[in-house]
Amino acid sequence: MTDFASLFRLLAQHHVEFILVGGAAATAHGSARLTEDLDIVYRRTPENIARLAACLGAHHPYLRGAPPGLPFRFDAETVQRGLNFTLTTDLGALDLFGEIPGGGAFEDLQKDAIEIELFGVTCRCLGLRRLIEVKRAAGRPRDLEVIAELQALLDESEGQTPAPSDPS
Repeated sequence: MTDFASLFRLLAQHHVEFILVGGAAATAHGSARLTEDLDIVYRRTPENIARLAACLGAHHPYLRGAPPGLPFRFDAETVQRGLNFTLTTDLGALDLFGEIPGGGAFEDLQKDAIEIELFGVTCRCLGLRRLIEVKRAAGRPRDLEVIAELQALLDESEGQTPAPSDPS
């Protein structure tokens, strides 16, 4: 079980620059769907990568789905040489993205991020309209399933009446 509150606090305490994306962002916007991992797009500056590696190091990050015993060292050099990491940690599942399909890197998403407070921590979260776009671009069945719900939330937030669904 992922401890979302502890992960948010840990990232904030270490001043890691990130944007919340994925299922947790959908939930932050009001989606009823549950997610089992925290997805973030992190800024890929050397300083931010060093903070990210330092804050997670004590929580035993390991590649999710990798066979036990596979040599893996999570440090700034590993993150700098890689891009996207799906990890298990002592605090739960964490997906670190240097960039995402349909959205790009931190700098590309920054203008579409909003500040929200979660678990007493202020963080950036991808705005609802852009979240819908990146979920559509990802094209995975689970992303496509949540788009209708997110669109209804967007319509509601903009004071629009959702279009009637096609009964056929």
